[in-house]
Amino acid sequence: MQHKPVLACIGLLAGSLTALGATAQAAPGQENASITAAALYVAPDGTTDAAGSESDPTTLASAISRVGAGGTIYLRGGTYRYGQTVTIPPGNDGTSGARTTMAAYPGEKPVLNFSEMSEDPANRGLAVNGDYWHIDGITVEHAGDNGIFVGGSDNVIERVVTRFNHDSGLQISRISSSTPDDEWPANNLVLSSESHDNADSDGEDADGFAAKLTAGPGNVFRYTVSHNNIDDGWDLYTKKDTGPIGPVTIEDSLSYDNGTLSDGTVNEDGDRNGFKLGGDGIEVDHVVRRNIAYNNGHHGFTYNSNPGSMTVSDNVGIDNEERNFSFDKGTSVFRSNTSCRSGDGSNDKTVGDADGSNQFWSGSNGSRCSAYSGALAWSFASDGHLVVSFGGNVVTP
Repeated sequence: MQHKPVLACIGLLAGSLTALGATAQAAPGQENASITAAALYVAPDGTTDAAGSESDPTTLASAISRVGAGGTIYLRGGTYRYGQTVTIPPGNDGTSGARTTMAAYPGEKPVLNFSEMSEDPANRGLAVNGDYWHIDGITVEHAGDNGIFVGGSDNVIERVVTRFNHDSGLQISRISSSTPDDEWPANNLVLSSESHDNADSDGEDADGFAAKLTAGPGNVFRYTVSHNNIDDGWDLYTKKDTGPIGPVTIEDSLSYDNGTLSDGTVNEDGDRNGFKLGGDGIEVDHVVRRNIAYNNGHHGFTYNSNPGSMTVSDNVGIDNEERNFSFDKGTSVFRSNTSCRSGDGSNDKTVGDADGSNQFWSGSNGSRCSAYSGALAWSFASDGHLVVSFGGNVVTP
């Protein structure tokens, strides 16, 4: 659980976030909740030519090369140390009816540590380039680029932690510059996961979560938490060279303290937004609903030059350094959003269709804001839902 001192407007949250969790789907891979007899087993001291049984575990790379479609790889607890990327290659796929699973052994915590890597765009940690995989319960840290890179489609990334990597903790983008548009990664679900303290040397690229530059349609982030990354909490950047990415959905998620690492490091030249939703004036109609942006170093929610028609509903912005909501252009639809401050701050700007259900900041708090001293805390419930509280008051049902 994370705790953060806050002087915030709390009354709104119970109303705006009562739906948090309402769109939950059954957690993928529940069929793997118990040990699978035919699974392959991996351990930090496993060997390449081992049988891959519980008593004779193999390596992760060997298990990936051996597992069949719909099979299961269990990672025993402990630290796995790597100096090169661990890759699930294209063509090593599960199926729509049976994903291939890479999961923490029940009750244990495997950590993939890539601290032997130097900072370099080629030095990703875990590359999920196959389709229909379920990655569950692992931590990936200290990679020379992204902690987890998703280049495949129809994958579920669940209960992972990406931390201390040298680019975005988890990024969804095409595998290579030769990947055609219709093969950009699509329909991936990132669920009940955390990304924090990712930082590159120039302090301008490492976000918590990113689906940017070359991501296909249908990617979803749900019950996810991004905090204390050197750049943005979420980055959905597009650029003219590659054209629009597919619409992304971010829902029931929390972004706070981005732009400042946990040790207090700040790069004033970084973007430092909670949710950055565009780039290069390219229209993409993202869906952003039931999220909280708190105390980020620039804007809470920003269009970032995306003039599209985004759906922005039931979100809460609190005490972000500049605007809580910053949308200077476009035809986005705003419903039931709330913006609060414990002191002075910049007025929100929302160009588009914003009706009276919103309470944006224009110098004073609306009726849904009830400021008091307290602490921000969050945790994942046993079923994966994100639970957020302020001052000990839970704002999720």
